[in-house]
Amino acid sequence: MELGAFSVSLNVKDIEASRSFYEKLGFMVFQGDISQNWLIMKNGNCVLGLFQGMFEKNILTFNPGWDQNANELNSFTDIRELQKQFKAKGVEIQDEADENSSGPASLIVIDPDGNPILFDQHVDS
Repeated sequence: MELGAFSVSLNVKDIEASRSFYEKLGFMVFQGDISQNWLIMKNGNCVLGLFQGMFEKNILTFNPGWDQNANELNSFTDIRELQKQFKAKGVEIQDEADENSSGPASLIVIDPDGNPILFDQHVDS
């Protein structure tokens, strides 16, 4: 089961202050639009998303179909297949992907400590 590229999405209070802080730690802006209050930053293979006012908690994020540089993969496990495998293992899905669709979709599961885990597929399967 391939989950896709991993990142941590942080709910930040001040995106400018957070950008500046993480740049001091060696992260560089990789993608995003600060005027829309979101940035994706990288340090090597570490990917960190900064999001101001978009969600309540920090989120673990997996992107099926992408590598750590947001390049599309030739082969990957589609999000609908991941969802079927999760359900078969008894994992409760909070927000499900439409299993009758194709292409981009997302789902959310919550770990035992209440941490949201977002699976967000941006590419066609």
